[in-house]
Amino acid sequence: MSKIREVANAGLGRDDVLAFWFGESDQPTPPFIRQAAADALLEGRTFYTHNLGTAQLRGALSRYLTGLHGVEIGLDRLAVTSAGVNALMLAAQAVLSPSDRTVVVGPIWPNVAEIPKILGSRVEIVPLEPAQGRWRLDVDRLLDALTPDTRALFLNSPNNPTGWMLDADDRAAILERCRRNGTWLICDDVYERLTFDRPSAPSFLPMATPDDRVIGTNSFSKAWRMTGWRLGWMVVPPSLLESLGVLVEYNTSCAPDFVQAGAVAALEQGEATIAAIRGELAAARDQVLAGLRAIPGIEAPTPDGGFYAFFRVAGCTDSVDLAKALIREAGLGLAPGAAFGPEGEGWLRWCFAARPEKNAAGLQRLARHLG
Repeated sequence: MSKIREVANAGLGRDDVLAFWFGESDQPTPPFIRQAAADALLEGRTFYTHNLGTAQLRGALSRYLTGLHGVEIGLDRLAVTSAGVNALMLAAQAVLSPSDRTVVVGPIWPNVAEIPKILGSRVEIVPLEPAQGRWRLDVDRLLDALTPDTRALFLNSPNNPTGWMLDADDRAAILERCRRNGTWLICDDVYERLTFDRPSAPSFLPMATPDDRVIGTNSFSKAWRMTGWRLGWMVVPPSLLESLGVLVEYNTSCAPDFVQAGAVAALEQGEATIAAIRGELAAARDQVLAGLRAIPGIEAPTPDGGFYAFFRVAGCTDSVDLAKALIREAGLGLAPGAAFGPEGEGWLRWCFAARPEKNAAGLQRLARHLG
């Protein structure tokens, strides 16, 4: 069971709890996206669609990704999925078999590590480490872990929960090692637009050929505030697309037509919204980090992207117990670090994609409890 859900279930339904445990904004989807979906629904667009998505949405995705990454991403590489996590499951189902060896960079959102295990894969974690106030990846250690028997590497950048972002200069060595070993590189890019010093995080898509064993998974959830819509996409080698359509058929069949209409509006009209969200998140990051660092005994490395503060509390050896105590005694809902693997024990995750007054109130409650 996800320890995020375990903790959240202990506080759901309580009006007195300030919740920062889930990875979503406290603001609804922008009106122009909701309106586009509502119009499509009222038009009666409630029937099955193509397994790989509507032509309108796949075309909008092609234009969006081509413009974002500066290389053509054609329709022969694109599939629409029922959420980003569904894209991760489809990618794993497409390339993994029981007993395959999988490498994951962590701490990591639990779904990324558990999906290969559901399919019988053996998972090895290469840990990120805090250093000089930020999170770092030992690239040599990762390359050593990518042995010839490694079937897949799952890489989430910017990372949930740490906010670590892969250095652009490290991409070539990782891609070359995956090519040499025939390892599938599965990139969870859901936070790629939520960065603080650039419009988009470094991606493998501009440097990979269409036939490379690179799969990009993404979602409308974070950058467009569409978590409840459950819609994502995949970029895959053309040779994989037909088989992927079969997998979609046997998983969800298709994504709802009217939901896809909202996504078209998000892609075609949403750049100003994304820029505004990035500005709000940068201010929220600075607010929460400053508040956390003012509390004695807290270590809070700076995230490079995403919308999480992952911080360590001195003396904490059971983050689940601490998170539950914060709910009971302080009315504060945070995600326990242990949910993100053993590497996260002793840490807590704060989703700061919230209004300033809510973040401020949460910081006050945490300071009082720890004090």
